[in-house]
Amino acid sequence: MSSIGSTGQSQTGSAGPTRHQITKVAVASIVGSVIEQYDFLVTGIIAATVWGGIFFKLHELAAVAAAIGVYGIGIMIRPVGAYIFGNIADRSGRRNAMVYALVLMGVSTLLIGLTPTYDSIGVIAPILLIVFRLAQGISFGAEFGTASTWVIEQAARSKYRGFWGAWVGFAIPIGLLLGFGSVIFVKSLMSPAAFIAYGWRIFFFIGFAVAIVGLIIRLRTEDSFLFEGLKADRKVLDYPAARVWREMPGRILRMSLVNAMFSGAFFLSFVFGTSYMKVVGFTGGQAEAIGLLAAAFMLVFMIIGAFLADKLSRRTVLLTAAITFLIFAIPYFYLINTHQLLLAAVAEIIGFGFVFGFGYGAIPAFYTENFPTRYRASGASAGYQISQVYGGGLIPIMAGLILKSVGIKHAFIYIGLLVMVYALAAIWAILATPETKGTDLVN
Repeated sequence: MSSIGSTGQSQTGSAGPTRHQITKVAVASIVGSVIEQYDFLVTGIIAATVWGGIFFKLHELAAVAAAIGVYGIGIMIRPVGAYIFGNIADRSGRRNAMVYALVLMGVSTLLIGLTPTYDSIGVIAPILLIVFRLAQGISFGAEFGTASTWVIEQAARSKYRGFWGAWVGFAIPIGLLLGFGSVIFVKSLMSPAAFIAYGWRIFFFIGFAVAIVGLIIRLRTEDSFLFEGLKADRKVLDYPAARVWREMPGRILRMSLVNAMFSGAFFLSFVFGTSYMKVVGFTGGQAEAIGLLAAAFMLVFMIIGAFLADKLSRRTVLLTAAITFLIFAIPYFYLINTHQLLLAAVAEIIGFGFVFGFGYGAIPAFYTENFPTRYRASGASAGYQISQVYGGGLIPIMAGLILKSVGIKHAFIYIGLLVMVYALAAIWAILATPETKGTDLVN
């Protein structure tokens, strides 16, 4: 298969990293992603239940909407972080970009936890919250593309490259489980009033502590040997993030269509799906238990998907997940509408656990292998993060509007049709993008 590395003779002559060196990079690469998923869960809960009352002096519903809006801007700003840190990664190194991003992530997370309430400093409180949330979102925009690039490049000669790349994905269920566990534990230690007064801040202090540990790990880890070869050959670009948009815009947009469906599946099931189950008649505890079960299955399916991506191909795994999402879009809601706990669990395990987990087993390798070393981090980051805006960020909003407009009885049909459009777009994008299994990233 043709080369996509194009990085020079110095890399070709290298013996390549050992399994221990690859493992170190894999562990270092997932730290920020764990914090990202942890934050996604706990911030979503806190924004909806706490922030409205302490940061915004508005009518109750308007205050909640404003708080959720602050949560949302952390997602919308991610493409900016992808551009900034992708450029740093392709100019100064993958490890350096990951270190800088984790510093920003840790500091902004801590500052959110320290932000005074509206009663303390007035209108400055929500302004500070927005600024810190924007900084946090920018740091999150750095994670997937650069972390995946770092580990995939370090494993460039491994026949299990897809599996090593999937370590970035393993952080998702780990972060969610940590988030759920910490919420349950902290709430069990105090009254609801104490939780609103100060307890919610503990989660952000935990996030900061994890960031410190991650920073130490990343500082002790070497950069990818492919980037070191690129630097030795003096082929580092001056403006890689701009260059990849000029030279490979079609590839970036196709990549974004693929992840728009997967991020949509994630947000639809985990954000909107939980609320939908409550509307149908499940208790909050039942919905959360089903979500936890699906997250556990997601990790299992992700591992299987990663191995099959190496055994068969990246596109086979991705197409299997996308076709399942297409076929299962309406049955997913139908099973939840039965009000039966077992059938709702099956819906989440297939619609969330399998579709997202199995497909994500191939996503990091597929994304990074589709771009050359000279701007791999910028390209992978761009394609992934812009999809978060119109995929993961938009689908739950549109689903909520549909539910409000047509009611619970018919909403699932229209929401299912919406999801099917994203699935069809992803299938086209996968078929239109070259298979990358076996691609020589070194020469």
